[in-house]
Amino acid sequence: MASSLRALLALLTALLSGIAAADQTGPGEYDVKAAYIHHFARLIQWPDGSSREPLRLCLVGGDPFGQALDPIRAETVDGRPWQILPPTEAIAWDRCDVAFISRAAGADLSRILAAIGRRPVLTIGDSEGYGERGVIINFFPENRKIHFEINLAASRRAGLNISSQLLKLARRLPGEGEAR
Repeated sequence: MASSLRALLALLTALLSGIAAADQTGPGEYDVKAAYIHHFARLIQWPDGSSREPLRLCLVGGDPFGQALDPIRAETVDGRPWQILPPTEAIAWDRCDVAFISRAAGADLSRILAAIGRRPVLTIGDSEGYGERGVIINFFPENRKIHFEINLAASRRAGLNISSQLLKLARRLPGEGEAR
């Protein structure tokens, strides 16, 4: 476990330090985000009893990934295979373990987060202000690289424990990011 965590941290560090979101010679923005999502899930501890097969990723507000999620479909997290649920108007939140909330869902973010409530759903976004509004992990660009911030208050409300190793790589939101 310790060696796999070190390998994971090395990969995340490499992603943070060397992959530009707009770099045409390397992975695209959503290829990088898909890899991050897989590794985030490996560093989250869900509450007892919430673990079920498979690990479901709900796409909310659209699918900006295209084929970028294909590589994680073949991966597992703690023996749980990924299942990608396409965007839909009516989402059964009790079927989601991870919810990627796209930029297109910004106008509905408060309603989406209220519907998720305190369920153990790892919410991930990629829009300015999503973290401050209550999304647990939010991507942001800086110096042409993809970084992420973590809202610890939101993760606590969801009953999710985030690995200290992941917290070391993230920007934490001021005041623990209490939702407004």
